[in-house]
Amino acid sequence: MQPDGQAIRRQREHRGYGLRRFATAVGISHTHLSRIEREQRGAQPEVMAGIAELLGCRISDIERDPTRSNDERDEHRLAVHDDEGTRERPAHDA
Repeated sequence: MQPDGQAIRRQREHRGYGLRRFATAVGISHTHLSRIEREQRGAQPEVMAGIAELLGCRISDIERDPTRSNDERDEHRLAVHDDEGTRERPAHDA
């Protein structure tokens, strides 16, 4: 299954779960959950069911829209990283 990582992270944080605590409750490692949220990894149906149950939603609410292209997701990631200041910025002259 292809999870919507952004939706999972948003709902997890909204409910006050930290990454490690949520992953433990689902029965997966925090690194696995992190990769799911960054959409670097898919998830087994059992994992998606566990995530949905903890979030109190349907699996379809946290599944990625199959019509959304990889390019659109990548563009969003780049924009988010740029907003967070994770891209290198030119040095300013003193």
